[in-house]
Amino acid sequence: MDLRLPRPRGPRRGQLPARTTARARGRWAAAAAALVVLAGAGTWTAVASDDAPAVHRTDRVMAMDGGVRLDTSYFTTGPSSRRRPAVLLAHGFGGSKADVRPEAEKLARDGYAVLTWSARGFGRSTGRIGLNAPKGEVADVSRLVDWLARRPEVRLDRSGDPRVGVAGASYGGAISLLAAANDPRVDAIAPSITYWNLADALFPNGVFKKLWAGIFINSGGGCARFEPELCAMYNRVAESGKPDAAAVKLLQERSPSAVGDRIKVPTLITQGQSDSLFPLGQADAMARAIKANGAPIDVDWISGGHDGGDMETDRVTSRVVSWFDRYLKDDKGAGTGPAFRVTRTGGVDSTDGAALLRGASADTYPGLDSGRHTIALSGREQSFQNPAGSSPPAISALPGLGGSGGLAQLSTLGVGVSLDFPGQYARFESAPFRDDLRITGSPTVTAHIRSSTDDAVLFAKVYDVGPGGTQQVLPSQLVTPVRIEGAKSGEDVRLTLPAIDHAVRKGHRLRLVLASTDLGYASPAAPATYTVALQSALRVPTAPAVRTAAAPLPSWAWWLPLAGALAALALLVTGRRLTGAPAPDPELAEVPLQITGLSKRYAKSADRYAVRELSFRVEKGQVLGLLGPNGAGKTTTLRMLMGLIKPDEGEIHVFGHAIRPGAPVLSRVGAFVEGAGFLPHLTGRENLDLYWQATGRPPEDAHLEEALEIAGLGDALARAVRTYSQGMRQRLAIAQAMLGLPDLLILDEPTNGLDPPQIREMRQVMIRYAAAGRTVMVSSHLLAEVEQTCTHLVVMDRGRLVQAGPVAEIVGSGDTLLVGTGTPVDEPVVEKVAALPGVLSAVATEDGLVVRLDPDGSAQRLVVELVRLEVPVASVGPHRRLEDAFLTLIGGSA
Repeated sequence: MDLRLPRPRGPRRGQLPARTTARARGRWAAAAAALVVLAGAGTWTAVASDDAPAVHRTDRVMAMDGGVRLDTSYFTTGPSSRRRPAVLLAHGFGGSKADVRPEAEKLARDGYAVLTWSARGFGRSTGRIGLNAPKGEVADVSRLVDWLARRPEVRLDRSGDPRVGVAGASYGGAISLLAAANDPRVDAIAPSITYWNLADALFPNGVFKKLWAGIFINSGGGCARFEPELCAMYNRVAESGKPDAAAVKLLQERSPSAVGDRIKVPTLITQGQSDSLFPLGQADAMARAIKANGAPIDVDWISGGHDGGDMETDRVTSRVVSWFDRYLKDDKGAGTGPAFRVTRTGGVDSTDGAALLRGASADTYPGLDSGRHTIALSGREQSFQNPAGSSPPAISALPGLGGSGGLAQLSTLGVGVSLDFPGQYARFESAPFRDDLRITGSPTVTAHIRSSTDDAVLFAKVYDVGPGGTQQVLPSQLVTPVRIEGAKSGEDVRLTLPAIDHAVRKGHRLRLVLASTDLGYASPAAPATYTVALQSALRVPTAPAVRTAAAPLPSWAWWLPLAGALAALALLVTGRRLTGAPAPDPELAEVPLQITGLSKRYAKSADRYAVRELSFRVEKGQVLGLLGPNGAGKTTTLRMLMGLIKPDEGEIHVFGHAIRPGAPVLSRVGAFVEGAGFLPHLTGRENLDLYWQATGRPPEDAHLEEALEIAGLGDALARAVRTYSQGMRQRLAIAQAMLGLPDLLILDEPTNGLDPPQIREMRQVMIRYAAAGRTVMVSSHLLAEVEQTCTHLVVMDRGRLVQAGPVAEIVGSGDTLLVGTGTPVDEPVVEKVAALPGVLSAVATEDGLVVRLDPDGSAQRLVVELVRLEVPVASVGPHRRLEDAFLTLIGGSA
């Protein structure tokens, strides 16, 4: 799929572009001298996987102009004497540097020095949000490049000029473009799902994209967190419902398009098809401008975007690494992939209902209008209403709900969520297609539009309508808004519809709809009548040079015959061993799990351990949390526990039986380790029935009703699984693991991908299951959830046991207590508490005291003394969370 293509030669390494001047170098030197590291040393940590080198991280707070402080993290591997290229990795809007840590670690393992930071106003960084202001966030990036230039492990092209690339998504993607334009030391960039012109993205064709703009403000922490002029601009436009010239100018000045003629470095552009915030047109403008500058570009349209869908994270990350290998490491053998690639859906995965993704590619970027095909549309002149207050509004996309599954992915599977109200739109329709047609780019059409008012706003969209009109899909849930001023006299308007990649099947029709309202946008509040007549046919681009890769054979076609042979051999071998299996230990017959001296070495290593001398015990009724940082050995432990891999040393006993591959006692163990596969066209209950039948055990042993009651799926069991939310799928998977009511239930990250209400429901599922005397063992990275759900903990680090015991004991092992009083405590009383025996210090809070005990102090004695002093004690508890205890136990290596 990724073809190796010849690339234009970039500037010679070690030589700055001609526009670099001595004056500019002088400014860099002055800036470097002004850069202050406020927390210089930080804390170095190591994160390792089974086969990859350790990644070292240090955190620093750096001072910028205007007293702003940026919270940064720096990732490297290997000795500092080895010079390597650097990468600046930026986060998305509303996030922080923590969001890009996995990508930073991968780049570090691939031989880069990686610097991440929380942008102004986000995470622990100070300052106000400037939407990538030239003198704010953009200047900050140059300061970070200054810092990289002084690192001994960073490769330099010349003094003060490090070999550096910049990557990021959304807000972070824009800063990579702006950094390349404003700092000639940037050598390559990889922006993703981002904007070229922010004014065009939020005010397309003069229409205010109100829902996305509101999400911007809210995810930034509210209007007061932004620079005053941005806050004033938003309030002004939100009140009027119409962007003014000053608002457009303000956003354009902070957009990459304003400095696009200065972006002359190799650029990998990744843009999302499922994106009503920054649609494909933004990437097209970006690609055309940078290509005109003579820089190498590749364009990749991924399946997902800001409205959800599959973000193809692993593939995109690998492509970014290859791009930097080629242009930062000068690895001419690095395959950077095709000049243009688009992800297409090829049906539905029968295991989980997800869209099957395939790539199509071309040797050159086709743009949005290649291979035009003309489609006649029928329909007379039509009049319709803009209702007072633009209510009720039509629905296309639902901004902000992408993380809960992705509306655009639903549309690729034939499930539409669009809604147009009768009397509020005009429609024009094609004849049924005689052959399949693939649209790749932006359809166009010309319409004559007039209004009973001077100001008219319409929303154009093209539906794919199935035979008989039974199925109506709005590809990628996208619409084009357009404002027509002076519409009373009528005007011919050329409409450029959203760029899409969509296959229209034989027998389907295309339907052009022009609506007066849309939920995501601001429309004129005054009632009006719009009249529309078509002036041209619909012209759709087909991009004939883009070819879809041949569909590969499904993976099971390769592994099923081999798996069958291996399974037969395993049955033969284990069948022979079962007769000689050791007798159960009677002393452990009622113990769900006993692990003793468990060790497992890394492959081909005599002295490196994934798990080493691990011992702990789990009792009935416990909900045990298995915690540890990446590389701690948790997954290896679970795989040994389920009999999937054998330990090198030690024993695992489940109810007294030693665990071996195929051991009968494993029937008393239920496990949810990776997402369960379900047939999407079957109901939840039918999927569970089918799974239990496959086990070959009697139906009455399934205890289906009890498992379902605990999982709490209710009436959803009668619905097809393809209609389930992520949280419902997760609970169905847990119900499947609970079939037969196993005495020991093992769950690995059961809340992955769930929103807070779904996480709360999953917490109750685990508590209810253990309440009947059964045992749950859960591995999770959500420490707050573990603290609320689990009764006991096992903490691992670097393969070894760090601590085991009740949650309250581990959390409460600190020496500081929080005393709740409900009202502030007077200062004289605080001084008396601080003078008590066994108390080192006491500090007043808004509703109580924080009391630190000395080694001889105790909570019981403190409470007695507080009562004696007539302090209104409402609660007493440890003044630290599980997160604090966890980081203390593992030395901050999480």
